[in-house]
Amino acid sequence: MDEIKFARKIKDAGGEIYLVGGCVRDRLLGKKPNDKDYLLCGISEDVFIQLFPRAVKVGKSFPVYLMYVGAKRCEIAFARTERKTGQGYTGFSVDYNPHITVEEDLYRRDLTINSMAYSVLERKLTDPFGGRRDLKNKILRATSEHFSEDPVRALRTARFAAQLDFAVSHKTLKMMASCARELANEPKPRILSELEKALSAQRPSIFFLTLKQAGLLNTVFPEIAALSGKSQPAAYHPEGDAFQHTMMVLDEAAKETKRPEVRFGALMHDIGKGRTPEEMLPHHLGHEQRGVEIIQELAKKFELPKKWRMAAEFAAAEHMRPARLKQPAKIVDLLVRLQKNPLGIEGFSAIVKADNHGENAECLVNADKYIEAMKKIKAENAPKDLKGTKLADWIKQKQIEAVKQLTADSKNLRQPEAAEGLA
Repeated sequence: MDEIKFARKIKDAGGEIYLVGGCVRDRLLGKKPNDKDYLLCGISEDVFIQLFPRAVKVGKSFPVYLMYVGAKRCEIAFARTERKTGQGYTGFSVDYNPHITVEEDLYRRDLTINSMAYSVLERKLTDPFGGRRDLKNKILRATSEHFSEDPVRALRTARFAAQLDFAVSHKTLKMMASCARELANEPKPRILSELEKALSAQRPSIFFLTLKQAGLLNTVFPEIAALSGKSQPAAYHPEGDAFQHTMMVLDEAAKETKRPEVRFGALMHDIGKGRTPEEMLPHHLGHEQRGVEIIQELAKKFELPKKWRMAAEFAAAEHMRPARLKQPAKIVDLLVRLQKNPLGIEGFSAIVKADNHGENAECLVNADKYIEAMKKIKAENAPKDLKGTKLADWIKQKQIEAVKQLTADSKNLRQPEAAEGLA
């Protein structure tokens, strides 16, 4: 059933159907919406079931149905109001009935840019809270005082700031700050979900900077907040402290790859600096191992995806090594381990390059040539009497010799580009 037939069928039954949420926002921004969400007003659930018997109910505390409208399976939610009765996102009493208006439903939503509805039949925008104006002015503003009732809305706002590159209004920042106590007790999967979406932004750092601005970074990600104020040698880090450096590396790595595990690795590469003793500053001896320990703690706390954990551990432990690697045996060892890690050579290279202000290590610049030479070493070419570990040792030794030959003949290798102003 196409959208117009769907809307007319509802209209004939006395109801009204609206597009709401992200699809309205994205259309006004000139983007193609990924999904369509519909809001239904004016008819009861019983009438809806009679009209669309094949619709599948998925909502528990209030009616939400899935059905095909056009070629896509879409979500149809009944207009509702909410009243805070407890803690967290489940602590709400929900009311839905045919008399709840579209404006009443929009009032309960988080931000003005998400509190607009578009009538399918009338082709008319309902925008009671100035969402279109805020889109034009690139501002994120809470729709109402209900914003603070769901603490994850603070995370969503920071995430939207990163995804849209919008500023957050001063009043909304204050409302975000008021979410701190409940946010500390939120289920970790909800927080991880917002983190994953934020990491997909063009400038993921805005997510963390916004949380810091709202006074929430220490509540949600204390390990990242601990980087603030951790000084670094100015000759190597003119950008500032460990937090500022980490945000820079995250954004620079994000320019190179969209892979979330690589971006998370960039975020975590210097996380150990947050636990550097004050008397050691501005130096951070041993921050690599401290970083691995913190990542292991985070993996348990947030139930991180295995790929994220492995990528982050490698980035934290190894990001300082490539610039110092000269011995062919150590180059071979690094490349072999990288090929087994979710980062891969491309991902690790993006982090190292971002960490060094655009300058990459020779062993990563020429990694493809080294690996090509290493792959030419075949087990079938080994002496026939070699088996097991002796065969593996022979292969590794031959790989080392192949890399050594390449490094000796530097004409076959690319030279790293020196970062501007840091050569």
